[in-house]
Amino acid sequence: MPLNLMKLCVGVTELDELESWIKDCRKGLDTLDHVTRMFPKRRDEILPGGSLYWVIRGMILCRQPIASLEPVTGGDGIERCRIAFKPQIIPVRPTPKRAFQGWRYLEEADCPPDLPKAARVEGMPEKMRRELAELGLL
Repeated sequence: MPLNLMKLCVGVTELDELESWIKDCRKGLDTLDHVTRMFPKRRDEILPGGSLYWVIRGMILCRQPIASLEPVTGGDGIERCRIAFKPQIIPVRPTPKRAFQGWRYLEEADCPPDLPKAARVEGMPEKMRRELAELGLL
């Protein structure tokens, strides 16, 4: 079982915004990656098959499969990690998560399960999705 990463999705308030970013990337308006300061020491456990679980407004709401982890050097000369993604967002059972800095490893046993296709209601408002999750209905 692969190891996963978890990170706050800063600047995004709803899952729809993240999905919109993916669409923009596919149109060539942006790159499908994220650069972070620290490089995972457990890279071989993450690849292949690991995902980045996004925390949006205090809830783990989705995961995005990781295509690669690459070392890059910023314009300031500092080494960083470029996380390249596959172009898909997979909703997971909304799970509360407190804020933290950077990214964290997420063992497979601690990952929220993917939402079954029947529970993925297209166009469901984020507020409703959160309320249903808090009631244990998602």
